[in-house]
Amino acid sequence: MSGADEDAVAEGDAGAESDDRAQSTRREPVVVVVEPETPGNVGTIARAMKNFGLSDLKLVDPPELTEDGEAYGFAGHAREDVLPNADTVTFDEVVANYHTVGTTAITGEDDRSHERFPFKTPAELRESLRAVDAPTAIVFGREGRGLNNEELSRLDEVCSIPADDDYPVLNLGQAATVLLYELRELTVDETQLPDTAVTRAPEGDVERFHEFFGDFLAATGQREHVREKNALLMRRLLGRAHPTEREVHSLLGTFRKANAKLEHTDHLAAKYDEPVYPRE
Repeated sequence: MSGADEDAVAEGDAGAESDDRAQSTRREPVVVVVEPETPGNVGTIARAMKNFGLSDLKLVDPPELTEDGEAYGFAGHAREDVLPNADTVTFDEVVANYHTVGTTAITGEDDRSHERFPFKTPAELRESLRAVDAPTAIVFGREGRGLNNEELSRLDEVCSIPADDDYPVLNLGQAATVLLYELRELTVDETQLPDTAVTRAPEGDVERFHEFFGDFLAATGQREHVREKNALLMRRLLGRAHPTEREVHSLLGTFRKANAKLEHTDHLAAKYDEPVYPRE
Protein backbone atom coordinates (compact mmCIF):
# COMPACT_ATOMS: atom_id res chain seq x y z
CA MET A 1 0.00 0.00 0.00
CA SER A 2 1.35 3.43 -0.93
CA GLY A 3 1.89 6.23 1.56
CA ALA A 4 -1.03 8.14 0.05
CA ASP A 5 -3.30 5.11 0.40
CA GLU A 6 -2.23 4.65 4.03
CA ASP A 7 -2.97 8.31 4.71
CA ALA A 8 -6.42 7.94 3.11
CA VAL A 9 -7.20 4.87 5.21
CA ALA A 10 -5.98 6.64 8.36
CA GLU A 11 -8.15 9.65 7.58
CA GLY A 12 -11.14 7.37 6.98
CA ASP A 13 -10.55 5.57 10.28
CA ALA A 14 -10.17 8.88 12.08
CA GLY A 15 -13.43 10.12 10.54
CA ALA A 16 -15.26 6.98 11.62
CA GLU A 17 -13.84 7.28 15.14
CA SER A 18 -14.88 10.93 15.23
CA ASP A 19 -18.42 9.98 14.18
CA ASP A 20 -18.51 7.29 16.87
CA ARG A 21 -17.32 9.77 19.50
CA ALA A 22 -19.91 12.30 18.37
CA GLN A 23 -22.61 9.64 18.65
CA SER A 24 -21.48 8.58 22.12
CA THR A 25 -21.10 12.14 23.49
CA ARG A 26 -24.15 13.66 21.81
CA ARG A 27 -26.28 15.50 24.33
CA GLU A 28 -29.73 14.02 24.83
CA PRO A 29 -32.40 16.70 24.38
CA VAL A 30 -34.78 17.23 27.26
CA VAL A 31 -38.51 17.50 26.64
CA VAL A 32 -40.38 20.34 28.33
CA VAL A 33 -44.17 20.63 28.54
CA VAL A 34 -45.51 24.01 29.59
CA GLU A 35 -48.67 23.98 31.72
CA PRO A 36 -50.13 20.72 30.40
CA GLU A 37 -53.81 20.48 31.22
CA THR A 38 -54.44 16.75 30.71
CA PRO A 39 -52.45 14.09 32.59
CA GLY A 40 -53.06 11.67 29.73
CA ASN A 41 -51.09 13.86 27.33
CA VAL A 42 -48.17 13.93 29.75
CA GLY A 43 -48.24 10.14 29.82
CA THR A 44 -48.41 9.97 26.02
CA ILE A 45 -45.40 12.25 25.71
CA ALA A 46 -43.46 10.18 28.25
CA ARG A 47 -44.22 7.05 26.24
CA ALA A 48 -43.09 8.72 22.99
CA MET A 49 -39.88 9.78 24.71
CA LYS A 50 -39.14 6.19 25.73
CA ASN A 51 -39.99 4.98 22.20
CA PHE A 52 -37.40 7.32 20.72
CA GLY A 53 -34.55 7.18 23.20
CA LEU A 54 -35.25 10.15 25.46
CA SER A 55 -35.57 10.09 29.22
CA ASP A 56 -35.44 13.63 30.66
CA LEU A 57 -38.93 15.10 31.00
CA LYS A 58 -39.48 18.50 32.56
CA LEU A 59 -42.88 19.95 33.39
CA VAL A 60 -43.86 23.58 33.94
CA ASP A 61 -46.83 23.88 36.31
CA PRO A 62 -48.20 20.38 35.60
CA PRO A 63 -51.45 18.88 36.89
CA GLU A 64 -51.29 16.28 39.63
CA LEU A 65 -49.87 13.01 38.29
CA THR A 66 -50.93 10.07 40.43
CA GLU A 67 -49.72 6.51 39.91
CA ASP A 68 -53.28 5.27 39.48
CA GLY A 69 -54.23 8.13 37.16
CA GLU A 70 -54.38 8.83 33.45
CA ALA A 71 -50.75 9.85 32.99
CA TYR A 72 -49.37 6.55 34.25
CA GLY A 73 -52.05 4.64 32.37
CA PHE A 74 -51.03 6.26 29.07
CA ALA A 75 -47.28 6.09 29.67
CA GLY A 76 -46.77 2.39 29.00
CA HIS A 77 -43.29 1.31 30.13
CA ALA A 78 -42.34 4.96 30.59
CA ARG A 79 -44.28 4.80 33.86
CA GLU A 80 -41.27 2.92 35.24
CA ASP A 81 -38.68 5.66 34.64
CA VAL A 82 -39.45 8.67 32.43
CA LEU A 83 -42.64 9.71 34.18
CA PRO A 84 -41.71 9.18 37.87
CA ASN A 85 -38.36 10.90 37.25
CA ALA A 86 -39.91 13.97 35.61
CA ASP A 87 -38.80 17.28 37.11
CA THR A 88 -40.98 20.27 37.80
CA VAL A 89 -39.26 23.45 36.57
CA THR A 90 -40.07 27.04 35.66
CA PHE A 91 -40.09 28.45 32.16
CA ASP A 92 -37.35 30.88 33.18
CA GLU A 93 -35.10 27.98 34.21
CA VAL A 94 -35.56 26.31 30.84
CA VAL A 95 -34.69 29.49 28.95
CA ALA A 96 -31.64 30.13 31.13
CA ASN A 97 -30.12 26.65 30.88
CA TYR A 98 -30.88 25.27 27.42
CA HIS A 99 -30.73 25.90 23.72
CA THR A 100 -34.50 25.96 23.24
CA VAL A 101 -36.80 24.87 20.43
CA GLY A 102 -40.41 26.03 20.71
CA THR A 103 -43.15 24.11 18.92
CA THR A 104 -46.23 25.63 17.32
CA ALA A 105 -48.84 24.74 14.72
CA ILE A 106 -49.39 28.37 13.73
CA THR A 107 -46.40 30.04 12.09
CA GLY A 108 -45.74 33.43 10.58
CA GLU A 109 -45.70 33.80 6.81
CA ASP A 110 -42.72 36.16 6.82
CA ASP A 111 -40.43 38.05 9.18
CA ARG A 112 -43.13 40.56 10.08
CA SER A 113 -44.27 37.91 12.57
CA HIS A 114 -40.86 37.35 14.08
CA GLU A 115 -42.07 35.34 17.07
CA ARG A 116 -43.17 32.51 14.77
CA PHE A 117 -40.82 33.05 11.84
CA PRO A 118 -38.50 31.69 10.60
CA PHE A 119 -39.44 28.13 11.52
CA LYS A 120 -38.15 24.65 10.76
CA THR A 121 -39.98 21.44 10.02
CA PRO A 122 -39.06 18.46 12.25
CA ALA A 123 -36.80 17.05 9.53
CA GLU A 124 -35.03 20.41 9.13
CA LEU A 125 -34.69 20.69 12.89
CA ARG A 126 -33.02 17.27 13.04
CA GLU A 127 -30.32 18.42 10.63
CA SER A 128 -29.91 21.72 12.46
CA LEU A 129 -29.47 20.08 15.86
CA ARG A 130 -26.65 17.88 14.58
CA ALA A 131 -24.42 20.96 14.81
CA VAL A 132 -25.63 22.11 18.24
CA ASP A 133 -23.18 21.25 21.01
CA ALA A 134 -25.22 22.54 23.90
CA PRO A 135 -27.96 21.24 26.21
CA THR A 136 -31.15 21.37 24.15
CA ALA A 137 -34.78 21.52 25.22
CA ILE A 138 -37.76 20.73 22.98
CA VAL A 139 -40.58 22.86 24.40
CA PHE A 140 -44.25 21.99 23.92
CA GLY A 141 -47.12 24.26 24.93
CA ARG A 142 -50.59 23.86 26.35
CA GLU A 143 -53.21 21.65 24.75
CA GLY A 144 -55.64 24.44 23.92
CA ARG A 145 -53.40 27.44 23.28
CA GLY A 146 -49.87 26.16 22.77
CA LEU A 147 -47.02 28.57 23.47
CA ASN A 148 -47.91 32.26 23.31
CA ASN A 149 -45.95 34.87 21.40
CA GLU A 150 -44.15 36.14 24.47
CA GLU A 151 -42.93 32.64 25.31
CA LEU A 152 -41.90 31.89 21.73
CA SER A 153 -39.97 35.16 21.55
CA ARG A 154 -37.76 33.93 24.40
CA LEU A 155 -36.89 30.64 22.68
CA ASP A 156 -34.01 30.13 20.26
CA GLU A 157 -35.76 28.26 17.44
CA VAL A 158 -39.27 27.46 16.28
CA CYS A 159 -40.44 24.15 14.87
CA SER A 160 -43.76 23.36 13.20
CA ILE A 161 -45.18 20.11 11.83
CA PRO A 162 -46.56 20.45 8.28
CA ALA A 163 -50.23 19.44 8.20
CA ASP A 164 -53.40 20.09 6.23
CA ASP A 165 -54.07 23.83 6.00
CA ASP A 166 -57.73 23.28 6.90
CA TYR A 167 -56.81 21.75 10.28
CA PRO A 168 -53.09 21.96 11.11
CA VAL A 169 -53.40 21.72 14.90
CA LEU A 170 -52.35 18.34 16.28
CA ASN A 171 -53.17 16.93 19.68
CA LEU A 172 -50.30 17.63 22.08
CA GLY A 173 -49.37 13.96 22.47
CA GLN A 174 -49.54 13.40 18.72
CA ALA A 175 -47.35 16.40 17.98
CA ALA A 176 -44.72 15.24 20.45
CA THR A 177 -44.72 11.74 18.96
CA VAL A 178 -44.29 13.03 15.40
CA LEU A 179 -41.48 15.41 16.33
CA LEU A 180 -39.57 12.91 18.47
CA TYR A 181 -39.88 10.32 15.70
CA GLU A 182 -38.23 12.71 13.27
CA LEU A 183 -35.40 13.33 15.76
CA ARG A 184 -34.77 9.60 16.34
CA GLU A 185 -31.54 9.61 14.30
CA LEU A 186 -30.09 11.86 17.00
CA THR A 187 -31.45 9.91 19.95
CA VAL A 188 -31.71 6.20 19.02
CA ASP A 189 -28.56 4.15 18.41
CA GLU A 190 -30.30 0.94 17.42
CA THR A 191 -33.93 0.14 16.52
CA GLN A 192 -35.80 -3.15 16.64
CA LEU A 193 -35.62 -3.45 12.85
CA PRO A 194 -33.09 -5.99 11.53
CA ASP A 195 -29.95 -4.45 10.11
CA THR A 196 -30.30 -6.17 6.77
CA ALA A 197 -30.76 -4.78 3.31
CA VAL A 198 -33.11 -6.32 0.77
CA THR A 199 -30.98 -8.15 -1.79
CA ARG A 200 -32.23 -8.50 -5.35
CA ALA A 201 -32.39 -12.05 -6.69
CA PRO A 202 -29.45 -13.18 -8.88
CA GLU A 203 -29.93 -12.07 -12.47
CA GLY A 204 -29.69 -15.68 -13.64
CA ASP A 205 -32.79 -16.55 -11.60
CA VAL A 206 -34.62 -13.47 -12.89
CA GLU A 207 -33.83 -14.45 -16.48
CA ARG A 208 -35.08 -17.98 -15.83
CA PHE A 209 -38.33 -16.46 -14.65
CA HIS A 210 -38.61 -14.45 -17.88
CA GLU A 211 -38.05 -17.66 -19.87
CA PHE A 212 -40.82 -19.41 -17.93
CA PHE A 213 -43.10 -16.42 -18.37
CA GLY A 214 -42.34 -16.43 -22.11
CA ASP A 215 -43.34 -20.12 -22.31
CA PHE A 216 -46.53 -19.30 -20.40
CA LEU A 217 -47.37 -16.49 -22.83
CA ALA A 218 -46.72 -18.77 -25.80
CA ALA A 219 -49.15 -21.34 -24.36
CA THR A 220 -51.91 -18.73 -24.10
CA GLY A 221 -52.18 -18.51 -27.87
CA GLN A 222 -51.93 -14.73 -27.92
CA ARG A 223 -50.67 -13.05 -31.06
CA GLU A 224 -46.91 -12.56 -31.20
CA HIS A 225 -46.97 -8.76 -30.83
CA VAL A 226 -49.20 -9.09 -27.75
CA ARG A 227 -46.86 -11.66 -26.20
CA GLU A 228 -43.86 -9.43 -26.87
CA LYS A 229 -45.60 -6.46 -25.26
CA ASN A 230 -46.60 -8.46 -22.18
CA ALA A 231 -43.11 -9.92 -21.85
CA LEU A 232 -41.66 -6.40 -21.90
CA LEU A 233 -44.20 -5.17 -19.35
CA MET A 234 -43.23 -8.00 -17.02
CA ARG A 235 -39.53 -7.22 -17.45
CA ARG A 236 -40.15 -3.57 -16.59
CA LEU A 237 -42.28 -4.55 -13.60
CA LEU A 238 -39.61 -6.83 -12.13
CA GLY A 239 -36.95 -4.26 -12.94
CA ARG A 240 -38.71 -1.76 -10.69
CA ALA A 241 -39.68 -4.27 -8.01
CA HIS A 242 -36.20 -5.72 -7.32
CA PRO A 243 -37.62 -9.10 -6.18
CA THR A 244 -35.74 -11.15 -3.62
CA GLU A 245 -34.34 -14.61 -4.36
CA ARG A 246 -37.16 -16.28 -2.43
CA GLU A 247 -39.81 -14.29 -4.30
CA VAL A 248 -38.36 -15.24 -7.69
CA HIS A 249 -38.02 -18.89 -6.70
CA SER A 250 -41.68 -18.94 -5.60
CA LEU A 251 -42.74 -17.47 -8.94
CA LEU A 252 -40.54 -19.94 -10.80
CA GLY A 253 -42.26 -22.83 -9.05
CA THR A 254 -45.71 -21.44 -9.85
CA PHE A 255 -45.01 -20.89 -13.53
CA ARG A 256 -43.22 -24.24 -13.84
CA LYS A 257 -46.38 -26.00 -12.67
CA ALA A 258 -48.64 -23.79 -14.77
CA ASN A 259 -46.59 -24.45 -17.90
CA ALA A 260 -46.58 -28.20 -17.21
CA LYS A 261 -50.37 -28.23 -16.90
CA LEU A 262 -50.78 -26.20 -20.09
CA GLU A 263 -48.44 -28.57 -21.94
CA HIS A 264 -50.44 -31.56 -20.66
CA THR A 265 -53.68 -29.89 -21.79
CA ASP A 266 -52.23 -29.40 -25.28
CA HIS A 267 -51.17 -33.05 -25.33
CA LEU A 268 -54.65 -34.29 -24.37
CA ALA A 269 -56.32 -32.00 -26.88
CA ALA A 270 -54.09 -33.31 -29.66
CA LYS A 271 -54.61 -36.93 -28.57
CA TYR A 272 -58.39 -36.70 -28.60
CA ASP A 273 -58.63 -34.19 -31.44
CA GLU A 274 -60.27 -31.59 -29.25
CA PRO A 275 -59.86 -27.82 -29.40
CA VAL A 276 -57.42 -26.63 -26.79
CA TYR A 277 -59.14 -23.39 -25.70
CA PRO A 278 -60.26 -20.27 -27.52
CA ARG A 279 -57.43 -18.53 -29.30
CA GLU A 280 -57.31 -15.01 -30.63
